Amino acid sequence: MILEQLFHLRENRTSVRRELIGGLTTFLAMSYILAVNPELLGSTGMSKTAVFTATILAAIVGCLLMGLVANLPVALAPGMGVNAFFTYTVVQEWHIPWQTALAGVFVAGILFILLTLSKLRDKLINLIPSALKYAVSAGIGLFIAFSGLQTSGIIVANKSNAVALGNLHSPTVLLAIFGIIVGIMLVTANVTGGIFWGMFITAAVGMIFGIIPLPTGIISGVPSVQPIFGQAVTHLGNINSFQMIIVILTFFIIGLFDTSGTLVGVATEAGMVDKESGEVKGVGKALFSGALATTLGAVFGTSPTTAYVESTSGVAVGARTGLSSVFVALLFAIAAFFSPILTVITSAVTASALIIVGILMLSNVQYIDWTKFEIAVPAFFTMIMMLLTYSISEGLAVGFIFYPITMTVKGRWREVNALMWTMMVVFILYFAFVA
Repeated sequence: MILEQLFHLRENRTSVRRELIGGLTTFLAMSYILAVNPELLGSTGMSKTAVFTATILAAIVGCLLMGLVANLPVALAPGMGVNAFFTYTVVQEWHIPWQTALAGVFVAGILFILLTLSKLRDKLINLIPSALKYAVSAGIGLFIAFSGLQTSGIIVANKSNAVALGNLHSPTVLLAIFGIIVGIMLVTANVTGGIFWGMFITAAVGMIFGIIPLPTGIISGVPSVQPIFGQAVTHLGNINSFQMIIVILTFFIIGLFDTSGTLVGVATEAGMVDKESGEVKGVGKALFSGALATTLGAVFGTSPTTAYVESTSGVAVGARTGLSSVFVALLFAIAAFFSPILTVITSAVTASALIIVGILMLSNVQYIDWTKFEIAVPAFFTMIMMLLTYSISEGLAVGFIFYPITMTVKGRWREVNALMWTMMVVFILYFAFVA
């Protein structure tokens, strides 16, 4: 049997049926990205329908690579958090054209590929202090949750207090609040695909009450990706500034640690971590799959592709091999024909997804040793500055600057490796000459 030869189903004590159910479960849990990614990247001036197709293509390639090359039940798609950095920081705050930003994603992907093919992969991952890895993830969680509250109008700008509550009598705001409550209730109740169904219910209620216009159709041909396809390659020549180096470095760091962290989490849940070495089986092939998916995703026209922690939902119902990832790829391919529905996915609808994912990412703070002040300071500044500066990269920079300082004052300077000292200098130069 071909499937047995490819995925070793008996060895992993699974079946085609279990892998199909696992793949369907994972797809439902992460399918919100089909609505959220076009909404976010569309605000940069990119065609939303083209981004929809690019998102699907990146997910298909990523899932197929993870399934066929690494044989792991881990699904990939353009990542949450890094797409917010792409939109709000790189394009809107720094005024870098989205075409150049895509070129930055492409270069970061190439660097990621080279790293996975070298022996430096594991060393580099270990050189970044664990506390900062968790702080970055948690900080991104705060950031995207806040962006969900802001884009939906629940939180607005205020001259005296910086931010304040929005107009709670606005139908759009009320719809967003309704969606958040419904989504949280579904996820709390462990409903499979709770984020997706919360968005579905919110959109339906919005249409019933006339807050959201009805779609012009349900099924159509796959939207053309032509408006954004290949822009990453044709604009490589625009990467000629220190600011773009910071952008590429941030894409690279977030992509590397987000993917590796998710792989460890999903593999642990699936029992695929070697008990003696603590290594994830097939981690090299898995990281290579994520790196290649990011690079090709940039060519298609989307922000970095990464492993989804929602894959644990598929593992929870029995997925143990890459066959479940292949099924996720097939489901994304089917979803490509439902683009007209995209028009009903407004910021009020996606707010719940952003906030719930933000809450889930914030759980990483539990792994930070807050009792050690020299660790707590850089971790705190990483998270809080991402939120208050509305910039993921600047929060990352502040945290990386404080870490060598507090560790040195505490007498632990020998624990600060050369990479962290280098990063501190790079980010100081960034604040001095770029920010």
